[in-house]
Amino acid sequence: MIAIRPLTPADLPAALRIQHAAGWNQTETDWRNLMRLAPETSFGLECDGVLAATTTAICYERRLAWIGMVLTDPAHRRRGFARSLVEHALEVLGARGIEWIKLDATEMGAPLYGQLGFEPECAIERWSRTAGPAPATCHAEWSSEATSLDRQAFGADRSELLAMLEPLGAAAREDAYAMARPGTQAAYFGPCVSRTPGAGRDLLRWCLTAHAAEPVYWDLLPDNTAAVSLAREFGFAPQRRLTRMVRRGMPAAPLDHDDSMVYASAGFEYG
Repeated sequence: MIAIRPLTPADLPAALRIQHAAGWNQTETDWRNLMRLAPETSFGLECDGVLAATTTAICYERRLAWIGMVLTDPAHRRRGFARSLVEHALEVLGARGIEWIKLDATEMGAPLYGQLGFEPECAIERWSRTAGPAPATCHAEWSSEATSLDRQAFGADRSELLAMLEPLGAAAREDAYAMARPGTQAAYFGPCVSRTPGAGRDLLRWCLTAHAAEPVYWDLLPDNTAAVSLAREFGFAPQRRLTRMVRRGMPAAPLDHDDSMVYASAGFEYG
């Protein structure tokens, strides 16, 4: 028997097991935050009473939803479970009147999303750095003013997400902010929004100082050449490439965003 339902904290062990099989970096805290942000749009597919697949959809008000964590247990692959979950999520988002829907697609997932009406928007790459000596850093503290900067860059209100991630590690300047958090395989740098490469460099140093003993992952837009230059300067190397894809939901005005300010994504599950 197959059933689609909202994920609950009771699903954490199974969700983490499925994620670890895929080699992804999220922690139990990440899963809990996803369920807190999207209690009604984080979905699991049960097969004979066992969690077999997951999909999440974070709604940034009605303006934008972000689909992520599209995972299937290896024992249940090639049965269309991922497609069923994403189709279900799209139906729910449509009923909510969401204007735009985005996701970051792997090479394997991109054809499926294309069949479901998503179109390529740009490339996004994961870069990584091994643990190493920390560069000199400057003092930086978090500022709630960062939310307005983020909205200008991202195109939708992510204040609830930023408030949730801030306790895990955050710093800001007048013209930039950055966050960093633990992962199961590596610390994660992002999101980071900056008006200038210099401010982005300072906040990257802050992150690398805080996580000097760990490898670090960084998801960036390769079209932002300033971010690419910083990544190379500090010893990062490209690891994998995905495609950022977009689908129009309800009739809506274009989604204004400024990718030149986006130095690091919040994660493939958040945008």
